[in-house]
Amino acid sequence: MHNYKHRQIKKQEIKEKYSRFARWYDAVEAIPEMLGLKKLRKRLVEKASGMVLETAVGTGKNLIYYSRDCDITVSDFCFPMLEVAVKKAKRLGLKARFVISDTENLAFCSGSFDTVVDSFGLCTFYDPIAALKEMGRVCNPNGRILLLEHGRSSREWLGRWQDLRADKHERQFGCRWNLEPPKLVAQSGLKVLSIQTTFFGIFYLIEAAPVIENKT
Repeated sequence: MHNYKHRQIKKQEIKEKYSRFARWYDAVEAIPEMLGLKKLRKRLVEKASGMVLETAVGTGKNLIYYSRDCDITVSDFCFPMLEVAVKKAKRLGLKARFVISDTENLAFCSGSFDTVVDSFGLCTFYDPIAALKEMGRVCNPNGRILLLEHGRSSREWLGRWQDLRADKHERQFGCRWNLEPPKLVAQSGLKVLSIQTTFFGIFYLIEAAPVIENKT
């Protein structure tokens, strides 16, 4: 029922939706941020170190939480969203590189980053497993992939409610809100190091790592 391959809209439609959302995206998301998402973002980003890539950065809500010791690159496939993030970084006095890049086909060399961060991107990627594989590819073999995602609730009554409304929600917002992030991470071949859930099992904090292949 909540297989990511059964997307209701095409990738270009998702891009167009977020291009239209860009200007007022932060205002619409203000209430969830005040109800706890800011704390989750802070917990996630504080673990980032070294050469950092944040994929699907959107309007740059995580930028304020990065250590000034990090060497930060951020990417998004939606230029209007990236424009908002650039302005936010300037206000923060944060030095970062901004790159237009599709997370399902990242424009970076393998093993380029010590930390790869993604927050609330899996629900919007046309192929989230392909995106996760790319995160693993560009991550240093000894690095970390930090994910803050939302998905189908572990409370069955709420999960069923999400399932019933998933198609309509996706057509409206480009977001598939009943995916199961732990399963996607496992299917992508990444090594899961830790998973924490909150808010009725809807929000997931996941720490993962690339699988180091033994060459014999």
